[in-house]
Parts: sequence; C-alpha cells; structure tokens
Amino acid sequence: MSHSELVIFGEVLFDCFPDGTRVLGGAPFNVAWHCQAFGLRPLFISRVGDDSLGQEVRSAMQNWGLDVSGLQLDSAHATGIVDVSFNDGEPSYDIVKNSAWDFIDYQETPEIDKHSTLYHGSLALRNPVSARSLADLKQQGFKSVFIDVNLRPPWWGLSLIQNIMQSGQCIKLNAEELALVVPQHTDIESRMEFLLTSTNVKLVVVTRGGDGAIAARLDERCSVFPETISHVVDTVGAGDAFTSVLLLGLHKAWPLQEILNRAQHFASAVVQQRGATTQDKTFYEPFIEAWQL
Repeated sequence: MSHSELVIFGEVLFDCFPDGTRVLGGAPFNVAWHCQAFGLRPLFISRVGDDSLGQEVRSAMQNWGLDVSGLQLDSAHATGIVDVSFNDGEPSYDIVKNSAWDFIDYQETPEIDKHSTLYHGSLALRNPVSARSLADLKQQGFKSVFIDVNLRPPWWGLSLIQNIMQSGQCIKLNAEELALVVPQHTDIESRMEFLLTSTNVKLVVVTRGGDGAIAARLDERCSVFPETISHVVDTVGAGDAFTSVLLLGLHKAWPLQEILNRAQHFASAVVQQRGATTQDKTFYEPFIEAWQL
C-alpha cells in the first residue's frame, strides 16, 4: 500500500549533451527528485529498460531515497534517452520514440492512496499504452490532478491537450505553450481567463523565462520576476524546478504569491548548474532552512 501524498507519473530518461556528458532527467523524474529532497516522498511511476541505463536509474533513485516500487522493468524497450542541442542558449530535444517509459503498464502500478495529488506531464501521453495507463490510474480517484504541459514537437496535438485539461485542477505551462493551447485569444491574461472559465482548471501558472511567471485563480492574480543571475550554465530543467516548488507550496498551503516567489528563487539556482538535477543534498539546504521544511 502506498501512503504517498504525491504520485508522479511519466518519463524518466537521460539527457545527452553535445560535450558527451549524460544527465538523468525527464520532467516528471526531475520533479520527483526535487520533491524528495524537500521531504514530500513522492511515488514515481515510470518504466525503464532491462539495461545498464535502467539499472543506473534504479540505483540513483535508491541512493536518493526515492520509492522504486512504481519503477517498472521492460525487457522489450530500452531506457529513454534524449539528445540535447543548443541554439542561442535555448535547448532543443530529440526524444527517442518507443522508449520504455512509452509502455507504462497500469497492471504493474502499486496501489494508490486516493487522498494523493497526481502530477503528470503531457509528453508521457504520446504513446497510447502509457496514455491508457494514466487514464486507468485517474479512475482510481485523486484529491487533485496537476498537469505540466510540455509541448515537444511532434509529440503533441491540440485535441490531446484540451482533453487532459478537463481532468486537472492545476496546470502549468510556458507563455509559448499557452498561445498554442489557447490560439483564439491574443494575450496572456485573456488566455489564462479562458482556461479558468471553460475548463475544470482552478489554478493556471504561466512561466515566461527571463520575465518570470504569472499565476491565476478566478479570484486571484500573482506575478514574480527573477533576480539577476550572473552566470547561467543551462536552462534544462528550470521549469521542472519551478514546478516542484509549486507542488510543495500547494501541499503546504502557502499563499500563492509566496509559492511563486519561492519557485522562482529555486529555479534561478538550478540554472546555475549543469542539467536539471544534482546529487548534492547541500544544494537544497538553504531552501529547506529558509522555508522551515
């Protein structure tokens, strides 16, 4: 029986950089990694190949203290990889298809506590096997569903995104993704208002890169602007870092403005290191102390 208050569903993979380095990642995995460091103890549901990279994922999770009961083993499909390249400092991704995480099996998922929050992204739905498993998982019932939109061409369609938004209470996406998801409106405010009034979403969070982020409920609007950063190593995983603190703040019932401020502060720290995650627990200590976790 899982008693985790946070269930995270989706891809785990390795980001492979032009200089030959390899960093464990995937948006749901990155979020689970940070949430574990902050004390949330999530249940991460994904799938890896029966290969050396899959063993590396399992070992990393165990060493970090993450629950591995939701990590499935696939003898037919390899552990996921992504080739990362950069254009003017912005990352682009070649996400290898038919990876193990495309074939998450609902029958192999642990029992879920219905009082949990479910987090999932949109990329994990690119394959009908994992998409069906997520739909079955949602049938179990959750306290709330948090959807992280990651539009990675060619792995998304407007009808797919519009459909999953009907099953979530919170949604996070960037300004470019918002424009694609709500093309019938011309500015951020009206697009956010549309999501709040025409779907089941109760909270919309839009990240805007160097311009910070905006969060909106029907009766509340907040924004945050990032501090000046002298040395950005790369922006891979910055959004995932932001999301992990959104989940933490919602779980702790922090005021919305405080959640945004803290999420932005943590994301600004992550872009000063290579890749989306770190195995250095001291990296988290200033945040844990300041936030009294």
